[in-house]
Amino acid sequence: MIRQNQRFLTQLYMLADLIITLIVFLTAYWLKFESEWLPHNASVPFKTYLLWGTIYSFATVLIGIYLQFYSPKRRKAFSFELFKFLQVQFISFLGLLSLLYFVKEVHVSREFLAIFIAMNIAAVSFYRFVLKRVLVSFRRQGFNKRYIVILGAGSVGRRFYDNLQNNPELGYEVIGFLDDFQSEHAPDHRYMKPIMGRLDELEQTIDRKTVDDVIIALPLAAYGKYSEIISICEKSGVKTLIIPDFFDVLPARPFFDNFAGIPLINVRDVPLEELSNRIMKRWFDILFSLAAILVTSPLMLFAVIGIKLTSPGPVLFKQERMGLDRKTFHMYKFRSMRLSSGKDSDTQWTVKNDPRRTKFGSFLRRTSLDELPQFFNVLLGHMSVVGPRPERPYFVNQFKEEIPKYMIKHQIRPGITGWAQTNGLRGDTSIEERIVHDIFYIENWTFLFDIKIIYKTVLKGLINKNAY
Repeated sequence: MIRQNQRFLTQLYMLADLIITLIVFLTAYWLKFESEWLPHNASVPFKTYLLWGTIYSFATVLIGIYLQFYSPKRRKAFSFELFKFLQVQFISFLGLLSLLYFVKEVHVSREFLAIFIAMNIAAVSFYRFVLKRVLVSFRRQGFNKRYIVILGAGSVGRRFYDNLQNNPELGYEVIGFLDDFQSEHAPDHRYMKPIMGRLDELEQTIDRKTVDDVIIALPLAAYGKYSEIISICEKSGVKTLIIPDFFDVLPARPFFDNFAGIPLINVRDVPLEELSNRIMKRWFDILFSLAAILVTSPLMLFAVIGIKLTSPGPVLFKQERMGLDRKTFHMYKFRSMRLSSGKDSDTQWTVKNDPRRTKFGSFLRRTSLDELPQFFNVLLGHMSVVGPRPERPYFVNQFKEEIPKYMIKHQIRPGITGWAQTNGLRGDTSIEERIVHDIFYIENWTFLFDIKIIYKTVLKGLINKNAY
């Protein structure tokens, strides 16, 4: 029922956004001008506020349509939807301010506008999040399904099928496979939906069954059949998606680019290559680091005194690390070991019961207090609060030969904490697993992902049992 009325649902979304925005407007007006909680002096009549509130509400819907905020987002994460919503609100609010200035409506309360916008963002975000969770729950229970036929029962088609089975919240169900070279799956893949026939039976399959999407998972040798397959699907009103035969060598999120008028597949989509994303992340890094330095200054003073009282030598230890674009920088830490040659510290791992460490240094490492000076690295632009952990050039030169895709981590700034670290990959743990997590972070970066990693870092605590 739901899947057959997507256009009606989209209209309901628009109406719901409109109603919620108007309700929030009335609530904000009551808080500012009717309640006794805030000082007020209503020099502008209510009907004027209502007029502008209505204009703003309709503007958000129209701009949302233009920015495709109301397009289906079944395959999109909530963070994508939230980002689109914030875009809509930001543009609408700028438009409202411009109109107020143009018509010289200078007496509208700025405090009211701030309350209205803040409450509207919170209210619509909350209702959208709840709705998203409800739809996910429905799909897990078998409602609101979309039905798929996979063309090609080879390794690519099977992998796609397994991924769908691991993500039931997407609400997709595979009807079966069509393949010219297999009539049934091998014994170890018998759990999959059956191979229903050959590729030339696609049109009959679409006519007999409810099919929403056809996934082409064929080898490049079958390229000549693509045109006919796409024509059959378009004739029947069925969407067609192609998984390229070189899928195994592509990352999780390749994307189509355009170079000299020719469409190209960009092998790796790095969201932080976009200027707006880089600016957002950099400003967050600066503000967060300044706040962290201020809050942790007593702990840093404690570390300085402890180091001075327990071992001779400098308080800070700086070590060459490789960062963004393979450029090296000096990363700062509180010194946790006895003085040694630079060559030793640059080419040796710290091991359990390492004789070089001091007792107070062991405490600093286990509590991660030795990492606090890295917030100054963040301010200097060497590092980010969140990102892959930087490594010493000596080990980078080893790992890049031994571990596939190791150097991809240097496409963004390294971080104090990262996705790998919040998943327990700190200290003496697998470098290969760390790189898998680092690449996932690089390809899937969002501002909310950074917040999630920081939250997990704090929630899990800073005690590191693998820190020697």
